[in-house]
Amino acid sequence: MSDLAGGFRYLLAGQRWVFGHGRWLGFGLLPGLVTLVLYAGALIGLGSGADDLTAWATPFADEWSSPWLGLFRGFLTALVFCLGLFLAVITFTAVTLLIGQPFYESLSEAVDRSEGGDVPESGLSLWQELWISARDSVKVLGRVLLYGILLFALGFIPVIGQTVVPAIGFCVSGYFLTHELTSVALQRRRVELADRLALLRSRRMLVLGFGVPLVLSFVVPFVAVFLMPGAVAGATLMARDLLPAGEPRERADQAAPGNPAGDANQAQWAGHTNHAGHTHHAAQAGPQQTGAPAPVSPQAQAQTPAKGFGPPPPGF
Repeated sequence: MSDLAGGFRYLLAGQRWVFGHGRWLGFGLLPGLVTLVLYAGALIGLGSGADDLTAWATPFADEWSSPWLGLFRGFLTALVFCLGLFLAVITFTAVTLLIGQPFYESLSEAVDRSEGGDVPESGLSLWQELWISARDSVKVLGRVLLYGILLFALGFIPVIGQTVVPAIGFCVSGYFLTHELTSVALQRRRVELADRLALLRSRRMLVLGFGVPLVLSFVVPFVAVFLMPGAVAGATLMARDLLPAGEPRERADQAAPGNPAGDANQAQWAGHTNHAGHTHHAAQAGPQQTGAPAPVSPQAQAQTPAKGFGPPPPGF
């Protein structure tokens, strides 16, 4: 439960950040407005054509008597529209981030800069970043479609389809929505798609605490547009605390025993307090616990040959 509340605090922290930096709020609204117009037109078209679609897909029900024909097709029409709304909520963020890639990259960097420390940069051109973002989004949306089809089929189960399935749908939506938002900051840190998914899986409740309230708010018209800048800021704050030392490969290198940079980095991570209010403490360990070699006297060093080398060959 603490992680659920922590995820929600990240969302609130992101909204506070953008409202405290009004220029970035207006800057971040533009991509959402463009995407909203596109999606509004698509949903209006779906709503007006859903009746014809269900009638075309169920010709076997043409001879059914009233009221069963109307109830059956009305139920299917509602399911089709709900599926379209589910996909709209999931893809809205991906499309908005793709359209607004330069905007949200700058916003995420500004959050990093305001919080102090290094500001990671991908070192890629805009077109490379757009290609990677689009490629990863398609892969994630493939997973979302599989979940959507499964949940759509389960929606036909009485009672469960009208209670449990929608709740699971909101959780799935919140999880993948959080992934799309954190990808802005994690991609700049050179964290690959598989590593991002594994990272979020390790903190599922934190992710759901961030994403599910955001999905619920996105159902309300126009709210998604105004919350997007703060959502990107909050996701950046979350990414900073999930990866406080920077890129995983850099952390692995710095954590090597005897590396002064790694020791300093671990000391900095000990007692680090994140934006969700959790404090992380590194364990105190001696040389044997950390794997550090025991001290060796100068005499022993002189008698012991270097590792990997035998005695010198004759005549050397």
